[in-house]
Amino acid sequence: MTESLHIPTIGIGAGMYCDGQVLVMHDMLGINTEFKPRFLRQYLNLAEQVTTAVQQYISDVKGKSFPNENEQY
Repeated sequence: MTESLHIPTIGIGAGMYCDGQVLVMHDMLGINTEFKPRFLRQYLNLAEQVTTAVQQYISDVKGKSFPNENEQY
């Protein structure tokens, strides 16, 4: 189809014979954890990193180490 058209074709999971590709940022960065179609190449696992960061924040607040004297006015 791409060869027969005079306009660019953009694919999402349509293969390499399109002029461009769409990859949703949330999927690519690993923010969505349940959606894993064949055409998805995940470059990062942000869901894991964000979960770890939030858990550390909760721990620091509950342990009263955040905020410390240098982190307040």
